[in-house]
Amino acid sequence: MKKNTINGVEPTSVPKHIGIIMDGNGRWAKKRLMPRSFGHRKGMERMIGLLEHAFDVGVDYVTVYALSTENLKRPQDELDGLYALIRKHFLENMKKVCARGARLKILGEISLLPPDIGALVKKAEEETSAYTGKGINVALGYGSRAEIVRAATEAMKRGETLTEESLSSLLDTGGQPDPDLIIRTGKEVRLSNFLLWQAAYAELYFSDKMFPEFSDADLDKAIEEFSRRTRRFGKTDEQCSTADGE
Repeated sequence: MKKNTINGVEPTSVPKHIGIIMDGNGRWAKKRLMPRSFGHRKGMERMIGLLEHAFDVGVDYVTVYALSTENLKRPQDELDGLYALIRKHFLENMKKVCARGARLKILGEISLLPPDIGALVKKAEEETSAYTGKGINVALGYGSRAEIVRAATEAMKRGETLTEESLSSLLDTGGQPDPDLIIRTGKEVRLSNFLLWQAAYAELYFSDKMFPEFSDADLDKAIEEFSRRTRRFGKTDEQCSTADGE
């Protein structure tokens, strides 16, 4: 499939991995006097559209924060609505977007979800396992601190000496590049336990828009902003300029 281009952005300046904190679904629905479940449904539709657009403009990996461990403390009727949405639409939508050549990976503790939900998302992983080159990570029952603890515990079980590289390989995103850009919608300005280890050098972009109204053009705008930033990774401007000229 031919890639789309973003005005003023060279293909080499497009982030290879984007993380998206999809915040504001419930507030978006409440503002329209609709139930929160309506906002979550619109959020899933927008998520699929954004994934497709991200791949079209040259992004290789997208990680979406769909359900955190903290979200599991929400009222049961809201969680039931989310689970119903996953049961009805998740597998079909993931197969559709992964057909563009992206492999699905679920991040988080599936055991925290209802058993049938866990089985469904694992089936979606299996049915997209043949795809290579791009990746979609969906964080469900996910918390970054718990992820880091799981990785460290696994290293201890193996009797391994922890290094940055070995810990990274044991995280849920092991084998994937760290995110270059993390986007959060919904006016909040924090990471909320999302990819804390992996985001060490990610550029952060915050939008006041609620997630259902965060358009493809808004994603392009975030990528444009990313392309204008200088990523120093601890180096000076002069060192970065020298490296760019080599």
